[in-house]
Amino acid sequence: MIYLDHAATTPLDGEVLQAMMPYLTDVYGNPSSQHSAGREAANAVTAARDKIARIVGVPASNIYFTAGGTEAANTALKGVCAASRERGRHIVLSAIEHPALLESARDMCAYGWELTLVDPDGNGIISPDSIAKALRPDTVFVGVMAANNEVGTVQPIADIYAVVKRHGAFFFSDCVQTAGVLPFAQFPSDGMGFSAHKFYGPKGVGVLYMKGGARFARLLSGGNQERGLRAGTTNVAGAVGCACALERACAAMDKNNKKVVRLRDMFLKLVNQNIEGVHLNGDGQSRLPANANLSFDGCDGEQIVFGLDLAGVACSTGSACSSGAVTSSHVLTAMGLEEQRVKSAVRFTFGKDNTEEEVARSVDCLKAVVARIRRSRA
Repeated sequence: MIYLDHAATTPLDGEVLQAMMPYLTDVYGNPSSQHSAGREAANAVTAARDKIARIVGVPASNIYFTAGGTEAANTALKGVCAASRERGRHIVLSAIEHPALLESARDMCAYGWELTLVDPDGNGIISPDSIAKALRPDTVFVGVMAANNEVGTVQPIADIYAVVKRHGAFFFSDCVQTAGVLPFAQFPSDGMGFSAHKFYGPKGVGVLYMKGGARFARLLSGGNQERGLRAGTTNVAGAVGCACALERACAAMDKNNKKVVRLRDMFLKLVNQNIEGVHLNGDGQSRLPANANLSFDGCDGEQIVFGLDLAGVACSTGSACSSGAVTSSHVLTAMGLEEQRVKSAVRFTFGKDNTEEEVARSVDCLKAVVARIRRSRA
């Protein structure tokens, strides 16, 4: 199989698995236990938290382990809203956020909160001015993702953050697609979340950063884990794997980015040379290194994905968390693209282990699939 769906998940790095193995086998103590086995596990979690904090550039006390980016987003939005309801009940999000944040905000609307969605331009970019216009005196939470998971557009987060800070609201940035790919310093925020499985780490573990002094209520009640703000037995192996994967991804960031950009650009060049009626979605410059989101005239995106799957090429029509949804992409729709272009979109995302041979073969397969679909519709 040629795997071109790295925005959905990445394979587990072999070195990361080796780092995790002792905590899946021999070091099995509960890190909340007071005996030596528990302390050994707790020390591993502390070391992992410290490592992640150093990489992100924040105090370790502001790092919380979660089950992934979805839990991080839910905790940040619902927690901040619950702790700030006396100040106001207004939320501002970009219209192209991941469902983890959009649905969290809609949950809060059932409790009297109001939500304003800010549309991007035709390239998927959220302007600071559009956020400024959406702010109200009672706005307490603003969320704009660092880079979009479908079209790969990288947002001007520093400028947006400056606007939100002048207003005094809490600013959260979903960094699931940028962690291990772009420097954390590029995306200042009061809170951020990311998932280990996006940078060759294990599934089922993520990180929530909350700035010191931020007021937020806990989402999971129970024990005193994560300083009382996230109950549940700590995923020791997951925390260790997350820290190891992030360290490795950041250390190889420049090398990996150069490679995936080369592969992506080779793919786009070959597609344009061999297939007519193809459109690139998202900004041509301000985009993630691995992302190529394309629409194909006269085609249905799902048919292309199924056809490529049968040919041994894995890609997607958008967010993996929205698979099975019958509605069109909310991201491409918010960008103002016409319906046919939205429905014919396919996302290809490259990884550090892909090869030029795989790129060439995937384009050959794509050319055959698109031609077959077009013939069937003629």
